[in-house]
Amino acid sequence: MSSTIRNRMRSSLSAVLSVSFVALTSLALQACQRPDSAASATVVAASSNATSTYLDSSQRDDRLSGGVKIIKITTPKGEFKVWTKRVGNNPKIKLLLLHGGPGMTHEYFEVFDSYLPKAEVEYYYYDQLGSHFSDQPQDPSLIDLPRYVEEVEQVRKALGLDASNFYLLGHSWGGILAMEYALKYQQNLKGLIISNMVDSIPAYNDYAKKVLMPAMDQAVLKEAQALETAGKYEDPRYMELLIPHHYEKHVLRMPQASWPDPVNRSFKHVNPAIYVSMQGPSELGASGKLINWDRSADLSKITVPTLTIGGQHDTMDPAYMAAMASKVKRGRSLTCPNGSHMSMYDDSEHYFPGLVQFIQDVDSAKF
Repeated sequence: MSSTIRNRMRSSLSAVLSVSFVALTSLALQACQRPDSAASATVVAASSNATSTYLDSSQRDDRLSGGVKIIKITTPKGEFKVWTKRVGNNPKIKLLLLHGGPGMTHEYFEVFDSYLPKAEVEYYYYDQLGSHFSDQPQDPSLIDLPRYVEEVEQVRKALGLDASNFYLLGHSWGGILAMEYALKYQQNLKGLIISNMVDSIPAYNDYAKKVLMPAMDQAVLKEAQALETAGKYEDPRYMELLIPHHYEKHVLRMPQASWPDPVNRSFKHVNPAIYVSMQGPSELGASGKLINWDRSADLSKITVPTLTIGGQHDTMDPAYMAAMASKVKRGRSLTCPNGSHMSMYDDSEHYFPGLVQFIQDVDSAKF
């Protein structure tokens, strides 16, 4: 056999062995990897399915507007439109958010976007009539608590919320509205959350007078009260005094310069006609239509699961808000130790886990 032929045979055999080794190695690797890949695929598929279900709006009538639904409401003064927006998709858990003020906007609730989707809570932003994204009729008679209650009920119906899935969260003034709604329409509720609000405006004013004002720099308090007496609520000096000595201590415990954008937008868009009419012009207590509002003797009539949330540094008595949970039939309290009136911002570490746990406990019948 010539050397040429021998060399060719060696080369051919070497090539065959090389190809066979690569093929066998590839098959071995595939065999080793297949179980782990299949398991990973199963986990990913399950996770993706849950996420896709929560994010799937293909069967929703608001899919082309990104969840926005403009709702027509009927009032004693005719029909108007209010703005709502859905986030998420969960037929078992639907949370309607009632903003404060009165006359603020849904915008400061945007912090919820960072916490509720991962808990698969479907939630609804909503600007009450007169607030920024909704119609703003210039009729003082519409600024009326019972009328707002009926508005919430019309919004509930339009959104298709019912006792099998409807959770209502009211913050500040929204807490008053939520309590009033529950006292009239609790048969439609699955759960109620009263956030940073007491059940009595006289109690709120009493706490401001006996606790907050004495703790304030007395020279600042004297000057602010002098401006109030003179009716100079629009004087720039009034807020110059109150921002560092009241707001940054009891409303949102952050330097105003670092307040989050949703908060700034909501304050910028407040409707002063509604705010002053209901709350009054003073930032140190209530003096408007709500001055005598008191439901402290009626909370026992609320039988649906209820969570009360307060901040240790709130504008309202944290102990009072915690005690409200014992007035309702089925209550739980959450006090945010680092929080103020906007605890969802300055103590989100406690606010959202407590809120989500309550909703999940009610949903799973553990509450």
